[in-house]
Amino acid sequence: MNFSATADLKEIRNSINQELLNFVAGENKYLNEIGSELTPVANAMERFLLDSGKRLRPLFAYIGFLGTGSKPSPEILRACAALELVHVCALMHDDVMDASDTRRGAPSIHKAFEAQHKAEKLSGSAEQFGISAAILLGDLALVWSAKMLHQSGINGETLVRALAMYDEMRVELMAGQYLDIYEQALASESVERSLKVARYKSGKYTIERPLHFGAALGGAAESLMKTFSDYGLPLGEAFQLRDDVLGIFGNPDETGKPAGDDLREGKRTVLLAKTMALADAKSKAELNRALGNQDLTEADVLHVRNIIIDSGALAEVEDLISSLTSSAHSALEYGEIDPLAKVALEQLLTIVTQRTL
Repeated sequence: MNFSATADLKEIRNSINQELLNFVAGENKYLNEIGSELTPVANAMERFLLDSGKRLRPLFAYIGFLGTGSKPSPEILRACAALELVHVCALMHDDVMDASDTRRGAPSIHKAFEAQHKAEKLSGSAEQFGISAAILLGDLALVWSAKMLHQSGINGETLVRALAMYDEMRVELMAGQYLDIYEQALASESVERSLKVARYKSGKYTIERPLHFGAALGGAAESLMKTFSDYGLPLGEAFQLRDDVLGIFGNPDETGKPAGDDLREGKRTVLLAKTMALADAKSKAELNRALGNQDLTEADVLHVRNIIIDSGALAEVEDLISSLTSSAHSALEYGEIDPLAKVALEQLLTIVTQRTL
């Protein structure tokens, strides 16, 4: 990558991938030196991290840095790439909490290690072995994230500036994950509460905090931090709302998840909260029976989709996504953002709400 500064998102993404590849190769070498028993761990970490992923969090962090007008470097890119490992932790743990069998079209980590237990005819519960392994691999990803940041090569003063945002991002992510499982346990039908989950579980740690992290690396003023919040918060919520729609209406070939997986998991999303508010009593009862039902068929999912569409909830959520995206775009008009970064942030408006990169 040419460090004369570029806003070419694919070029930045490729460079992020290379940094991650280099880091994981070194860490896996160490794991294999500890013992051959860790070879499946090393292989799973590498495969999970490098097979796919849009790298949105490192991208936003790097663009946040460019927004300050500071000169980029390999060390800054490496520090930004470390945020992807926080995301890896979240995904691995999320699949355990949601009892998801697949991730990106392949077995989720806990299912892969459950299969390993069975193939090696180990003693004890294969299911518990898989869950335990996934928790530990997720924890390892979080440790690796901090290690990659600390070893990125940025100077101590820059690291200290960024650590506050890095810590806030991780705290808010864990808080959002708890809110998510609590809302499911409550069987909440509140749009407001579901929006709060969307903000903390995904929105803030995907966009706002990575932008703040990158801006802190560049020594940004408070005014730029505020602009990034004005852009990142509504766009982060739009991002999660799109995820909610895809969780029920998405194509499995594109999402890597079975159709209607959010229904089987009983997720209390904004889309479902709006449906509960708008649907008639009969439809609402049918939706309640579907939520959390692991045995839903494709026909059942199709029926629920029709309930959501007919209630008007899908149209309302699409309107909300558009409104939030428009708010984020407006923030770019008055913010003191370097022009190079502004171009990239405009492109990312579409990417995060339509999921294309």
